[in-house]
Amino acid sequence: MTATLTKTTAWQSLEKHAQDSKNMTLRTLFGADATRGERLSAEGAGLYLDYSKNRVTDETMKLLLDLARETHVPQKRDAMFAGEKINVTEGRAVLHTALRAPRDATVMVDGRNVVPDVHDVLDRMAAFADQVRSGTWLGYTGKPLKNIVNIGIGGSDLGPVMAAEALKHYAQRNLTLRFVSNVDGTDLVEKTRDLDPAETLVIVSSKTFTTQETMANARSARTWLLAALKDDAAVARHFVAVSTNAEAVQTFGIDPANMFGFWDWVGGRYSMDSAIGLSLMLAVGPDGFRELLAGFHDMDEHFRTAPLESNLPVLLGMLGIWYNNFHDAQSHAVLPYDQYLAYFPAYLQQLDMESNGKHITLDGQHVDYQTGPVIWGQPGTNGQHAFYQLIHQGTKLIPCDFIGFCQTLNPLPLGDEAPHHDLLMANVFAQTEAMAFGKTLEQVLDEGVTPDLAPHRVFEGNRPTNTILADRLTPRILGALIALYEHKVFVQGAVWNINSFDQWGVELGKVLAGKIVPELHAAQEPELKHDSSTNTLIRRYRTRR
Repeated sequence: MTATLTKTTAWQSLEKHAQDSKNMTLRTLFGADATRGERLSAEGAGLYLDYSKNRVTDETMKLLLDLARETHVPQKRDAMFAGEKINVTEGRAVLHTALRAPRDATVMVDGRNVVPDVHDVLDRMAAFADQVRSGTWLGYTGKPLKNIVNIGIGGSDLGPVMAAEALKHYAQRNLTLRFVSNVDGTDLVEKTRDLDPAETLVIVSSKTFTTQETMANARSARTWLLAALKDDAAVARHFVAVSTNAEAVQTFGIDPANMFGFWDWVGGRYSMDSAIGLSLMLAVGPDGFRELLAGFHDMDEHFRTAPLESNLPVLLGMLGIWYNNFHDAQSHAVLPYDQYLAYFPAYLQQLDMESNGKHITLDGQHVDYQTGPVIWGQPGTNGQHAFYQLIHQGTKLIPCDFIGFCQTLNPLPLGDEAPHHDLLMANVFAQTEAMAFGKTLEQVLDEGVTPDLAPHRVFEGNRPTNTILADRLTPRILGALIALYEHKVFVQGAVWNINSFDQWGVELGKVLAGKIVPELHAAQEPELKHDSSTNTLIRRYRTRR
């Protein structure tokens, strides 16, 4: 863009509109429009979005979509799908969408159709998963492998662990699935304490096979295995790799035939539908994994083809910009009302905050506006008894996404009472109603509350929410839901003119840790050249460990 974002026509119109509408309330908006709840909604890829409980008018939405157009969101979207190298700081295409493209699709990168390569890896993963799941892949002692331990970190962990929990209903239950990510040895010890090494498969997920935390855990897992099985040859029957470094994989003792690769156009936090999802495929089977990919693709096509006015990722993205940039909202809560989605907010933290936690534009300029918000949340109804108080009556504006399903995977009746799922979903609808409309002082007094206590029971309302509904949590719907947020993040990064696909901020701490490690375990204290605080902490640790 030739002009900075804040100088664009649409941005300045939105600033004026925000000022003009600062006293707008949801109570007034709904009172003036009996059809608002039906009108301000959209559907795509099996998901229904109700965005009527936002502080927006038709004019607001028009101006937000004007901003999307003026910042070239549709063109940037098309460039991503076309395989252009939009990750400019690393000179890479951004093609996680190719990971879920149908077998007969064509996606070109540097003159090569990458779809056949994607499906070749998927087919190899499926063949391996079928062997393990059926018990025909035997460990070194001849026993089937019934325990799966995935070792990774960041995108090699958060996606698979979230999806494995989300799709537990569909998993093969005679397999035990564990995830190790933290370099804290406690993580590995506790995840393997009750497992028999002779019945355990370890997946080491590291593209370079050099990731510090992952390889430390992998080496310790190798030691754990060999302490029981006594023969280095056992490693090849109990370890596989998701990597592209065949030499390092072979040196570790893994047969390169059992290495599953992916490509530099797949970012870590966008990689769970690549070979990084091998642990998930082992849990839910190749058919379940392909259904997940189909759901991703459903949302990809919706994002690619739907008009902006009914495009779910665009609507969510632009509504987020409305609050982040024009209402000074610092965070955004994601509140899934399904226990299987317990790890979904944590997964979105990396997806959103690692992608859009940037302060430099694509052309190297310092931004003069807010970029990515803090993402957080917890499953309902637990969160209602933890932090909803602050959302309802606190001083911070916290837009919320509520996610629910019309059908439960685990129906539990309660005799003559409403079943569990009705109670759960009643809370979804009640919470968004309460956040939107609150309770006035007059209403509280009419309930007989004394005037001295009444102010404490007033709810101002006007707290914005989106509600996302699907019929049922299936692999396909989970794929669509993840892709919805992937593309929402893309939309916001496109508007802010930042690179959503690098993560240089992750690197500095790793580099410094690499320098400090030898200083911690050296026999004699080396010359420390850090700041006085870091030097003092290192010395205290060395004397007290």
